[in-house]
Amino acid sequence: MTVKYVFNQYGVFCFESLAINQKENQMAIDFTLTSDQRRLQRNAREFAIDILQPLVRQADEMHDPQKAFEAMKPAYIECYKLGFATGFLPKKYGGGGISNVDLQVVVEEIASVDPGFGTVLLVNGLALMPLVWFGSEDQKRRWIGEATSDPRGEYLAAWTISEAAGTPGGTANFDSEYGAPAGIGLVAKHDKGRGEYILNGNKYWPCNAGGWDLAGANINVCIVRTDPLKGGKTGLSAIIVPRGTPGVTYHEPISKIGHRLCQNNYMVFEDCRVPEENAFAIGDGDLVISKAFTWSGPVAAIAAVGVARSAYEYILKWSKTYTAGGGTPIINHQAVGYLMAEVAMKIEACRAFAWKAAHYLDLHDAEGHAVAAMAKVHCGETLFGAVFRAMQAMGVNALDKAHPVEKFLRESLVFPLYDAGNIGMQMRKIWGVMKDSEFDPRAIADCRPIRFDKSMEGAGTWISNESTSNLSRQSATNPDGCKFTKADIPEAITTGRETSKCAGGDVATPRAALAKTRKTRQGASDRNRIGEKNK
Repeated sequence: MTVKYVFNQYGVFCFESLAINQKENQMAIDFTLTSDQRRLQRNAREFAIDILQPLVRQADEMHDPQKAFEAMKPAYIECYKLGFATGFLPKKYGGGGISNVDLQVVVEEIASVDPGFGTVLLVNGLALMPLVWFGSEDQKRRWIGEATSDPRGEYLAAWTISEAAGTPGGTANFDSEYGAPAGIGLVAKHDKGRGEYILNGNKYWPCNAGGWDLAGANINVCIVRTDPLKGGKTGLSAIIVPRGTPGVTYHEPISKIGHRLCQNNYMVFEDCRVPEENAFAIGDGDLVISKAFTWSGPVAAIAAVGVARSAYEYILKWSKTYTAGGGTPIINHQAVGYLMAEVAMKIEACRAFAWKAAHYLDLHDAEGHAVAAMAKVHCGETLFGAVFRAMQAMGVNALDKAHPVEKFLRESLVFPLYDAGNIGMQMRKIWGVMKDSEFDPRAIADCRPIRFDKSMEGAGTWISNESTSNLSRQSATNPDGCKFTKADIPEAITTGRETSKCAGGDVATPRAALAKTRKTRQGASDRNRIGEKNK
């Protein structure tokens, strides 16, 4: 593997060329980093230790999540200059053109210090790589070129998909056969006369969306429903909403238990008009979602490795000096030695799996839906457990915030839940691929391509007949989409009661609609229990 390092005309660090050299009749497996990869690793490690690490502790403890995010801006600017924020984008449009395997080397080092900051970089890719795969040439040159040429190094792209939970609904059901508001409820109505899409609805949890000042990222790449009567396999599209577009409101970021240094927002779109040339993948928004989260799967996997590595190294070092009042450091006791050996084995195995998945994506233009999801699920689940096991060697001392290990646990528990959650989306994707009649279970081991298409989506998105009829009526009478009020969001999640204000008047959201149906059947005596809010 060869990489040449240069600076582009904007002073941004880039990677001139990359090639995977494999001689004929020679075993291709070699886990030894090339000299260029070691240089890349060293640059990432020096950045993480010298620039990122001094900012992390104080920012992580900030009560205000927006201020914590803003505290990362100096590190981000340096990261941008080093090429880490856009290095995965094609060289043709100003990016670095690095491989998925090379990205693994960078992400492990950054995530070992703070995976939340690493997520900010990851989301640039989640937002912009879909343009590489699905965008027009003009869109690529404009939007990717803009992303890679910011002289201030502050450019942020947001991946704006997630929405508030509903029943039925929720982002995990994006590929269900039912129309709005199931799955994706942000509706984009095409005004052909003015050449615009009109967006109405909400997004909840998108990363980077609010930007450094809560006035918006440079662009929000949104998944929208361009046909509210069609299901997720045909009714979804992608649309780019630039910073400064009227009709978008960014609320305060969500305060989270882990990954606190990345920003997750609540957004409201109210008659937000976007030029039609900003839309892409019309009717194929489902494939955009699937491929983007396939690309990010190995990245999330190696980020989990980075966090577990830091926990393991810290606790191993601690165990070599701490005696617990005995006559020897606790590492000399079999129980502790076996425990740490178990953690080390899991870290090494997961790193190999993440690299395998990344290599597979390099071979098949990021079309590795099953193996990428497998790596993301396995590494996230395994290493969350590994961090906790390592903490057991410290006992109650692990709870002391004077040690960094409590943060490692908080960070590791995020991996199974974010980036297309393991249960809601990743396992469904693996299942969808495996149940195909043409699936070859040996294809991944042989690094052969595995077909993925819309027929493999929608696994497990069944809802009851009672819900279906009600949902169909709601889709037909509410084609312009639904919007939560800000006050609705916490209650909607915690109690299941939701209301929204839509273009045609007050209409219940999916969960409230089902509640209203049950209320009618159960009689007026249940009205007080359900609440006046759902009328």
